[in-house]
Amino acid sequence: MTPGGPSVEVALAAQDRLGEGPVWDPADRLLRWLDIAAGRVHQLAPSGGRHTMFDIGQPVGSFALRHDGGLVLAADRGFVRCAADGGDLTPIAGFRVATPAVRFNDGRADPWGGFCAGTMHLGETEARGALFRLAPDETVRELVGGIVCSNGLDWSDDRRTLYYIDTPTRAVDRFAVDPERGDLLGRERFLPVAGPGEPDGMTLDAEGCLWVACWGGGEVRRYTPAGRLDRVVRLPVSQVTSCAFGGDRLDTLYITTAHDGLNPAARRHEPHAGDLFCCTPGAIGRPPHRFGTAAAPARARAGGPRPA
Repeated sequence: MTPGGPSVEVALAAQDRLGEGPVWDPADRLLRWLDIAAGRVHQLAPSGGRHTMFDIGQPVGSFALRHDGGLVLAADRGFVRCAADGGDLTPIAGFRVATPAVRFNDGRADPWGGFCAGTMHLGETEARGALFRLAPDETVRELVGGIVCSNGLDWSDDRRTLYYIDTPTRAVDRFAVDPERGDLLGRERFLPVAGPGEPDGMTLDAEGCLWVACWGGGEVRRYTPAGRLDRVVRLPVSQVTSCAFGGDRLDTLYITTAHDGLNPAARRHEPHAGDLFCCTPGAIGRPPHRFGTAAAPARARAGGPRPA
């Protein structure tokens, strides 16, 4: 493991109760993330420091950028669409989580234009959760069941592997994936996440390494595709929730945190709990996938000039 680690700084004093789910939007040059408990979507333009946010009126577990603009969100118990500024909030009909005592949690757009988001048991003790996929045509199917707390997930660049975290297992699992259709073909334990804390959100970098946020551990850990721990980013707060690469060169790691459940003494000891952090860890990320189908290129009008 590389000794030491990059220094971190506060990118925004967000003071989120449960900051989560950062996603870099290359088109708008914005970092977007959530405060799950507040039902709030943040938007930060790092170049000018401009910060805006909007509330959706219910807890929100995760979101993805849409090909046609705006966002798709896994809200408390169903999926919704909205504009990039939160306007035109519209529930997606035909699906609602029926299992009691669960809510949506982490999610991510997949390489095939879908949005995969999982649920978690509110007490984090019973396997009532599941991983669902919202297809581009807005139909929903369950991919995996029997989950306690569905959390970080990401696909390899060759689309043959899905890395996945069910937090109480204290491990990262690995699914074999059909690269053409995205179907899950088999599941195995990839690596135990040892040390302080439990695995939470996750992202992959351009080298295929996993960056795993450790709730209660105050760290983000980088693991190689072989499962070797080779880098640690340490933060001045304990409840580290997720991370994403952003910036024009995708070389800045943004890290979300939380103060949920900290008592007054712990809050005084961790005044930056719930803030958004950033660092440059010496790795490059990848642009995010988007939900939906990309628009087809415009066709030449009849009678117009033909290509040479």
